[in-house]
Amino acid sequence: MRPRIPTVPLRTSARRITSLPPLALAGGALTVGVGGLYLAGLLVAGGDIEHGTTVRGVDIGGLSRAEAVRKLQDRLEPDAARDVRVTIGDRKGTIDPGRVGITFDYEKTVDRASRTADANPFTVIGGLFSSGGSVEPVVAVDEDKARAGLKKVAKAVDRKVREGAVAFQDGQVRTIAPVNGRALDTDAAVDPLRAAFLRGDGDSVTALPTRETKPKVTEREVQRAVREFARPAMSAPVTLTAADLRFTIDQPVLSEYLTMRPDGSGRLTPRLDDAGLRADPAVTRPLSTLPARARNAELRLVGNRVGVAQDGRAGNVVTDKALGKAVLPLLTRRGAARSGEIATLVAQPQVTRANVERLGLREQMSSFTVNFPPAPYRTHNISRAVELINGSVVMPGKTWSFNRTVGERTPKNGFVDGVMILNDEFTKAPGGGVSAVATTIFNAMFFAGVKPVEYGAHSFYIERYPEGREATVAWGSLDLRFKNDSGNAVYIQAHSTASSVTVSFLGTRKYDDIGSVKGPRSNVKQPERKVNPDKECVPQTPLEGFDVTVQRVFVQDGEVVRREPFRTHYKPRDEIVCESPQSP
Repeated sequence: MRPRIPTVPLRTSARRITSLPPLALAGGALTVGVGGLYLAGLLVAGGDIEHGTTVRGVDIGGLSRAEAVRKLQDRLEPDAARDVRVTIGDRKGTIDPGRVGITFDYEKTVDRASRTADANPFTVIGGLFSSGGSVEPVVAVDEDKARAGLKKVAKAVDRKVREGAVAFQDGQVRTIAPVNGRALDTDAAVDPLRAAFLRGDGDSVTALPTRETKPKVTEREVQRAVREFARPAMSAPVTLTAADLRFTIDQPVLSEYLTMRPDGSGRLTPRLDDAGLRADPAVTRPLSTLPARARNAELRLVGNRVGVAQDGRAGNVVTDKALGKAVLPLLTRRGAARSGEIATLVAQPQVTRANVERLGLREQMSSFTVNFPPAPYRTHNISRAVELINGSVVMPGKTWSFNRTVGERTPKNGFVDGVMILNDEFTKAPGGGVSAVATTIFNAMFFAGVKPVEYGAHSFYIERYPEGREATVAWGSLDLRFKNDSGNAVYIQAHSTASSVTVSFLGTRKYDDIGSVKGPRSNVKQPERKVNPDKECVPQTPLEGFDVTVQRVFVQDGEVVRREPFRTHYKPRDEIVCESPQSP
């Protein structure tokens, strides 16, 4: 039989426990509790996101980060693609946020929602006693894309400032109302768009900021301009006087060249297109009857003395500026006050009935006639040159120029194509035939005894002209000029028929007579025969080349007092045969 083990009372142990300090007991219990709760929190969470966490109503609680990102992409992408309704000034529309670089950043949104980003014990333990709640999504903005996209929007919706204006059309006044300019503030528009995108309310409208530019020309200024100028300007025609000419310009014509432009302060001031108005048929037609060029007195011979057939006439030139200066002040006047005078530039004639004798225009100094084969182009060009030359006056000591007087032989100057010599061959060019006039003037100069300054004969001889006493001209390279050394004025008379041209010099003779003596031909050369396939070819008959000298003989009191040689070299005139090129 085993011995019985007496029961040992536990008081001693109990006593030890109860003798521990209260603070130590509490500390130990706390340490054990926190550790257990932290572990329990991690076990209960079961993932990275706290239970009950939502983003825009999408529950992502208990999911891992990757699962939450995928779920938000799937559920929030339709919201991200929804257009934002906006107003820009008075324009309404929508903007695709993706096109301006505004999107959800799902990664950062999940980071924001995650309660284990730093494994904070207090956060984990707190999750045992609470749910996650709603988390606002993170919005990402691509600044470069936003600026580029908003600039495209601005290009479509911006409105340039429109200045108030007054216009004229068909004699009526037209007004243009001023409109403020508007420009989207692309930098300031990003934040409102981001906020609207974040709200995700498709029914709300977001006003985007704009900058306004006010016009300088206000509605008040437009009304003032109409009242003070525009309406009076179109109220009636204006009547103008130039020299002894009177004509009227109606409102439709005036309105075509009249505008009102703003000055630096925004005040509308009238502008008249002087040149345009001067060129309008309503002005050019009446002014064409006003002689612009002075016309010298028309002289005639009565026996051997010079008389006046018709007195000289002044020329009156109306410039663009003078026309505008006369018209503009009349536009604000009424009734009879809408009439004014144009200041003209007056050109006085050199020769008048009163000064003929004083100028020494007493007798015929010389006269010469050249006959030519009739041809329409030749008759026309000679007549035009004669028209420009007739009545020319060369004062003592002055030089007269054919090219300066006649001008370039162009269609604009009244000349047509004709046959002339170019590069030693006949060819077609404007002004062909005027050499007949040059030759006639050369001979009139020759026998008047005045001094030649520049002249040149044709490259080869032309049979209808006197040998060694003929001249040609070419614009820009060869002129016919003489100096009046007679001591008195020289008046050039010129007239032509269909087959002749005559030029006379009137003035005072310095010598009793002037004659011409021609020497024999020398240095004679024979021409060649050439074939020209050009379609513009002009056939040419052959003629020998030669040199010749002509003496100008000055006679005074029956005696030869002076001889002056004129030497001329003529090239051979080759025979030109025009043939079309043979086909291969």
